[in-house]
Formats: sequence, C-alpha cells, structure tokens
Amino acid sequence: MSSAGRAAGVPPDRPPPGCSGRSEQAVPEHAVTEHAVTERPEQSERPGHGALERPGQAVPERSGQAVLERSGQAVLERPERSGHAALERAIGALPLVDHHVHGATSRDLPRGEFEELITESDRPVPAWMTQFDSQLGFAVLRHCAPVLGLDPHPDPGAYLARRAELGAGEVNRRLLTAAGFGRLLVETGYRGEEVLGPARMAAAAGCPADEVVRLEAVAERVAAEGGDAAGFAARFEAALWERTREARALKTVVAYRHGFDLDPTRPAPAEVTRAAGRLLRAAERAGAAERTGTAEQTGTGTRAGTVRVDDPVLLRHLIWTGIDRALPLQFHAGLGDPDVDLRRADPLLLRGLIELAEPSGVPLLLLHCYPFHRHAGFLAQVYPHVYFDVGLGVNHTGARSVAVVAESLETAPFAKVLFSSDAWGPAELHHLGALLWRRAMTRVLAGFVTDGEWSQEQAVRVAVMVGAENARRVYGLEAPECPGRTPECPGRTPECPGRTPECPGRTQDDPG
Repeated sequence: MSSAGRAAGVPPDRPPPGCSGRSEQAVPEHAVTEHAVTERPEQSERPGHGALERPGQAVPERSGQAVLERSGQAVLERPERSGHAALERAIGALPLVDHHVHGATSRDLPRGEFEELITESDRPVPAWMTQFDSQLGFAVLRHCAPVLGLDPHPDPGAYLARRAELGAGEVNRRLLTAAGFGRLLVETGYRGEEVLGPARMAAAAGCPADEVVRLEAVAERVAAEGGDAAGFAARFEAALWERTREARALKTVVAYRHGFDLDPTRPAPAEVTRAAGRLLRAAERAGAAERTGTAEQTGTGTRAGTVRVDDPVLLRHLIWTGIDRALPLQFHAGLGDPDVDLRRADPLLLRGLIELAEPSGVPLLLLHCYPFHRHAGFLAQVYPHVYFDVGLGVNHTGARSVAVVAESLETAPFAKVLFSSDAWGPAELHHLGALLWRRAMTRVLAGFVTDGEWSQEQAVRVAVMVGAENARRVYGLEAPECPGRTPECPGRTPECPGRTPECPGRTQDDPG
C-alpha cells in the first residue's frame, strides 16, 4: 500500500451487516471475463449462490455438474460443447471471499492523487511520465473503463473525466458490485478514517463485510491514552479483546515496522515493560507536539501526534498476544511501499515463529508475498497452519498476473491458497483484484485441462476452494443462505431444504 497516496478460536457468527451476499446480486458479465469485448452497463447478468461446505468439513470428490452448481451457477454440460466456457462461467460467477482488503475512498480524486494511488512509490510522479504507463495503469484503462461506460483503452484524461462525471459514489457502486464479491474482510488499521469502513463497504459492494483488526493500531491507541509501563501489557490485552469482539481476524505489519528477521520467541514481561516505557515516553512527547501544533506524520499508517510501534520487543509481544487471542493472524509479506525493506519481508524469515506458533493451532496467513510467493507456497505445504495469497502482486502485474497466479499453484496444497486484493482507495483496485484473478485462474486452469493434466471438475473445484471455500473454513464464515425457490433449486422440502452447505442444490440423486 502506497504511503504517499494512501496517507499510508473463531468468533461467533452474526448476521451480515445490512446487505446481501453475491447470491442475491446480479453481476455484469463483462466484470468476470476478458472475452466480453462489447461490454456495456446493460449487459447480461449472472446470479450466483455460492453455497459452500461448513468450516472444517471435508471437500469430497464430486461430479462436475455438482461442483459447477456449487460455484454459484448451474451449468449443464453438453457433449458437443468444446473449449472451456463452462469453466470460465463457473469462475466468473463465483462469489469471491476477499480475505484481506481495505476500504474504497469516497472522495473524487484529481489526476495527481489518482496516479499516486496506483503505485507503491511514495515519491511524486515525475513530470515526464505517468503512472498510467504501467501494467496496473493499462489494466485500469482496459478493464475498468467499460464498467464506467467507456470503450476499453481510453486516454487517461478521458477516463478520469468520466470518473469525475459519475462521482465517487457511483464509481464505487459500479466497480465494487461488478467485481462479484461474496464477502469482504476489511482491514481498518491503515488510515481507516479516509476510506469506507466495513459497513459502508458492505453497502457499496452488496455483500457482507467483516473487520480485520491491526495489532499495531490497537497498541498505538493504548499508548496514546497513557498509563504506567508496568501495566501496558495488561491494558493492551484488554483493549485487543474489546476491539476484536466482532472481528474475524488480526493483522500485523511487522514486515514494515522491523522485518521478519527478529527473535521469534515470546518476550519476557520485564522486556515488555522496558520497551513499553520507551513507547509511552514517545507518546507523551507526540501528544505535547500535537497540542502545540508541531506534530509531524510519524510513519506509514500512523496519525500525526501518535507514536509508531517499531520496537522489536513490542512487536513480538503484540504478535504473541495476538496468537493468544486465537483469531487467524495475517502477516503482510513481500511487495509494499518503500516503508518496507523488501529484503527483510521474505516469509522464509518467519520460519522460527511459524514453528513456535504451531502448537497453538492458530492459522497464520501470509498476505500477498510477491515476489516471494513461491517461498510462501513452500511454507504452506510444510506447515499445516500456514496459508498464503498473491493479492497485491496480481494488480501490479496486470497482464502478467497469469504467471503469478500460476506460480502460486505450484507447491502449496490447494486448500492452503486464498484470494485477496489488498485494495485501498480507488475502487478500481478492488475491481481489478477480482477481475484479474478470475482471468488468470481461468487461463491457468484451462491450460491444465487442455493438456490433459486436470479434469474440468478438478479445475472448477480448485477455483471454488481458492476463491471462497478456503477463506470460509479458515475464518469460520457461514455460507450464504439458501435463497429458496430458484431455477437451479426449485424449492425447499423436508428431504431437500434447498441450496445449503449440506445440499448444493439439484443433482442427479436429489432433484429438489
């Protein structure tokens, strides 16, 4: 996430925050396939249901028909049908669970600010270049322009003029709903006051949204409230439990604040007290500077007048307290803005911590990982509690994202790979995170099928796992409710209540 542009146990289930899942949303076809070259806002739409297994339930081998129905759209195979249209439709209709995303901005963006938000650089864009001349910039013009009512590949000026004409609210609505999300896990610790929170993201995207809480943000708030150093650990623990009463996961940015090359052991209480004393004194100075009007921005994602937790002892304490909280714990890894030392953000450096945390059973999720995604795949294969995604790398590699997605499917068990976008700010990033992933998965899996290495049933099943089922299992997310009588599943009966985690809908053995 660019610091320049971004002014950068399982909790109980609860009702979605005031909006429905993708199963009740119509998704424009051009949002889910690159082949629809005549995109129009009024283009045909595809509903989806996305009913999946319960968390922890084994995923059995099943017929291609059943898998395709479970992906959210009934697909009747015909022997004479050639190519991979059914696979493409199944992936296109899948309600994606974005397990790590941030809010979209609700402000109109002038060109300079928009360009700052489509790069990880925190430096001003040189006058002799434009960030639209990049893989991400070209992807915006190719894939987002049709959603806003333009032909593909417009001039950047024309694209931004159309964006301004529609206004931020309409841009968000179009791009977020066209992305086809089934659920969002929204991380709020990075300048959350400048973007939509979980409830507003849910309303804009038309799907449930949950919160991911950043450990460092909680600690910085506790420090800003003052208190003695000896009681800091207890105050942080209490604040974390209160802050996460309804959260689905925790996240740490230790990769930014120090790097993964730190002592993986739990620090002693005396160490934590000494480090907390230093933090509290810094917080007192920052508060005084804010009161006198001399406060300065103190780092990525840190508000002026607050402190930045970057002491390795405190970072270790936050991580281990997070593990004690027993929620899935996310680690940013790899690519990021210049605040991260990429050499120290290789997830292989976390191996000591991974092994020490293994007895806890807490899922550790390595976010994004590019260019170390093959390393993350190794860790996901070796350790049962490690998972990963390639989210941020997909957007920034644009037309080359097919290669990144293919590499993510090399060594890791498919049950250990998740989908994320890591989008922050322009809704184009949320939209492209989904669209480019669908495009890449379709191309990669179709290639496996064409080569005779995979069956189409296997390809669809893996796409559903990575795009939704794995996240639902890891985070304990309920599957979308059965909508009742539909063309695919015409009614609830005592024998077959409809499309549910136990009953995916109409099958040869159970027609109802």
